[in-house]
Amino acid sequence: MAEPQPAIEDLLRTLAPQVLGAVTRRYGDFDGAEDALQEAMITALERWPRDGVPEHPRGWLITATSHRLIDRWRSELARREREEQDHRRAVDEAEVADTDDTLTLLFLCCHPSLTPASAIALTLRAVGGLTTDEIARAFLVPSATMGQRISRAKGKIKNAGGRFAPPTPEERPARLVAVLRVLYLIFTEGHTATAGDRLHRVDLSDEAIRLTRLLRGLLPEDGEVAGLLALLLLVDARRAARTGTDGLPVPLADQDRGQWDRTLITEGRLLLDEVFGRCPVGEYQLQAAIASLHDHAPTAEATDWPHIVALYGVLERITGSPVVTLNRAVAVGQADGPRAGLAVAAEVAEALAGHQRLYAVRAHLLEQAGDREAARADYLEAARLATGAPERRFLVLRAARLNAEASEA
Repeated sequence: MAEPQPAIEDLLRTLAPQVLGAVTRRYGDFDGAEDALQEAMITALERWPRDGVPEHPRGWLITATSHRLIDRWRSELARREREEQDHRRAVDEAEVADTDDTLTLLFLCCHPSLTPASAIALTLRAVGGLTTDEIARAFLVPSATMGQRISRAKGKIKNAGGRFAPPTPEERPARLVAVLRVLYLIFTEGHTATAGDRLHRVDLSDEAIRLTRLLRGLLPEDGEVAGLLALLLLVDARRAARTGTDGLPVPLADQDRGQWDRTLITEGRLLLDEVFGRCPVGEYQLQAAIASLHDHAPTAEATDWPHIVALYGVLERITGSPVVTLNRAVAVGQADGPRAGLAVAAEVAEALAGHQRLYAVRAHLLEQAGDREAARADYLEAARLATGAPERRFLVLRAARLNAEASEA
């Protein structure tokens, strides 16, 4: 029996960066290989549900992508020249099949010729397997704009002579900031999907953790690499408790902490203890410290909110991010009361206008402050802006509950 379409899509998303890395290493044409892979994946989506998944799907995709890439070359240059070039570049098939080039591909996408935003967008597409629409939502820009950004990024790498090889020790620091951001965004998309009917996209969060583990092996002394891995593990540990039986999100305060993965929590906390205070403190170590405080608390009421507020204050000074300020507003609301939290949220209301999380946070704080009508309005606005179906339904139900309570009062 053929695999169902969602299972095939998950498989293709997992295989895509491996195949792209293998074909790019083989032929040295990242731009052409990326386009050829997209065509091969479309063919797979057409054939595999009907004919069944091949016994070696990765090899099938490598072969199909290679054929499409060579066909592109033949349409541009003389057949003899390209066939000779293909012969010179031929490599052992076993090497292609057994080598995972994902990490090398990751660093290529963070080429120094690119701006950080372009490097992140390209890597989310090539390594993370996200669609252009999903990446555009992550950057809060139109899809057409993001598509142009990705195309220009590939062109810049080609024009700059980017080669498919691991970065040298001298090149590594310049690319590492963007690499870490990319992995964080891939995980974030997997942790809370921006589209579709699932809150989680486990393939993406698992891939982000896998890649971060690889990066940790490559840079074992780097505190921020360890901090990012600790953060991902500490957050992913709550996965089983984040969704109710109805598929809707469960807020952190309402989660069954008995479902949290204590093995991941222990691993994350040990990683953090290994580097925190011994390496220069960066944003991922600080976020991991915040996640660790949440995971350490036996109940929501026992959470050390003043400590979390202080950590968010340091994180805010490092990043200057309005999203961090909004997160601090939530912590302040718990430590000092909802009105204090609303005052902090007001500081970034203009910067985050039209951002779903601003209205969701404000609605939560307004509800705690007893202003049901204003909270209901913000829940509905947050629902209107939500792109993921589970979050949207959750927010609508929150607003409906407040409406029902107001009617009964």
